[in-house]
Amino acid sequence: MKAPFAMTLKDMIYRSCELNADRPALAFVDDDPISYRELREQIEAVMFLMSEAGIVKGDRVAILSQNMPNWGVAYLAITSMGAVVVPILVDFHVNEILYILRHSESKMVFVSSAQYDKIGYADLDPRVMLVALDNFERLPQRAPKDKLGEFIFEQKKQLQKLSIKARKAIGIIKTNVAEDDLASIIYTSGTTGHSKGVMLSHRNLVHDAWVTFQFQPVTPQDRVISILPLPHTYECTIGFIIPMMGGGSIYYLDKPPTARVLVPAMQKIRPTMILTVPLIIEKIFKMQVHPQLTGNPLFRYLYRMPPTRKLLHKLAGKKLMKTFGGQIHFFGIGGAKLSYEVERFLYEAGFPYAIGYGLTETSPLIAGSTPKNIRFRGTGQTLANLEVRIANPDPKTKIGEIEVKGDTVMLGYYKDNLRTAEAFTPDGFFKTGDLGILRKGRDLYIFGRSKNVIVASSGENIYPEEIESKLNEHEAVLESLALESGGQIVARVFLNPEYLEKHLHLDKMGSLASEPAIQRLLEEIKAQANQNLSAFSRIRKISEQKEPFEKTATQKIKRFLYQ
Repeated sequence: MKAPFAMTLKDMIYRSCELNADRPALAFVDDDPISYRELREQIEAVMFLMSEAGIVKGDRVAILSQNMPNWGVAYLAITSMGAVVVPILVDFHVNEILYILRHSESKMVFVSSAQYDKIGYADLDPRVMLVALDNFERLPQRAPKDKLGEFIFEQKKQLQKLSIKARKAIGIIKTNVAEDDLASIIYTSGTTGHSKGVMLSHRNLVHDAWVTFQFQPVTPQDRVISILPLPHTYECTIGFIIPMMGGGSIYYLDKPPTARVLVPAMQKIRPTMILTVPLIIEKIFKMQVHPQLTGNPLFRYLYRMPPTRKLLHKLAGKKLMKTFGGQIHFFGIGGAKLSYEVERFLYEAGFPYAIGYGLTETSPLIAGSTPKNIRFRGTGQTLANLEVRIANPDPKTKIGEIEVKGDTVMLGYYKDNLRTAEAFTPDGFFKTGDLGILRKGRDLYIFGRSKNVIVASSGENIYPEEIESKLNEHEAVLESLALESGGQIVARVFLNPEYLEKHLHLDKMGSLASEPAIQRLLEEIKAQANQNLSAFSRIRKISEQKEPFEKTATQKIKRFLYQ
């Protein structure tokens, strides 16, 4: 179906603001939302602010902030005037943030009060203009810390009314934005330690959103709670652009999304849609759902039998739905592979989950499903507009590297022609670096990263992600990592403190820790995993990871740190 607007963020949001003028658009959970009419006024006022400061089409403008309604206002204002938005993850180290600002040559930064210290006193040459994202006030350079509050940071949660001068200027900014214009440069956190600036055009982002919208629409009645970082393409495209396209309402938390903060927010907003990553739902299952299902000998016995396990899962699923506000019809999971045990629970519970797969370089979605057409252990069907192929498939398994071609694939890496050339095949397909298999033409199944594959002495390919999935099935394991060392498979596991406290009688600080007891548990975990692994991929050594593994913004373990 052809979109009723040009493939630009400006055309998309202006149409939505017109169609949904009186509907709620953006808000903090505890505040009243602004309407789409007010959103357009805010966008144009911020465009005027930037124009007055000398920002023109093509200039790079960064956003450094935690999730908030004004993040979306700034993003849409930057792209609607033809400038290039550079969203920066707040979890980046200060040195990386400064590198991004220099490398992108950003002329202005919208920065929240919580992130100001990271750049407000840095030696950036040339200096960038700073604007407070909390209320869109220009900031003086090097504001004294003790007088910072006098300048801007009143910590108001609600979207601020801009100056009368700016509001009178609504409609003055007339910039032509083309579909193939550069819209965003996204610096990926990655699991390899090297940050790359992914260049995405308006067409890339809006086309990906529009095609996704065709099989999973958002309506003006939908309410989304946004908990993943907006600078990541997964949340930005699917959790922001698509709801804006459909006239939905998006709500943000003003604190980190811990259970203590998130559950009351869910009860208040009663969201219909939410995006998450595997680690979040896996922790909920491991620490809350599974202990209740196996909390006594009778339940443990019943849980081992498929018919009663399915019944218990259905009951637990209903309780989980109620905890989430009772209105969820789309619970999107992406960013990494979901564990078998947790997906089995969601599937058997009839919970409305959906799996998707993509990369920053593909805007992001390559394949996806809806709760109605889920493919168990798969990532759904490849998007209709994309050419997807499996390169150099293994003659036995048919597994090979996933390659993609289409309007959602990036323009390239910013200022990096060598990496850009390496990322594409001679006939123009983007090499994802992920290994997968296509079944029935478009059903895609992922097996791991090609760079992570371990080749056994027998020549067989070993996929660490599959080993980790087996390790994570043990109720004592919260996270795991499988690696090659000296020709053998070794594993590191981060154990569940609550499990240790309950079953080994260790306190949560580990002060009563018994090394023999921990070692026996580790051997039990290894033996259970090995029962379900091929001989060539069995774990030889296992050790305890004392602290949670370091992760990217989408909660994928930074594997390179532990090689």
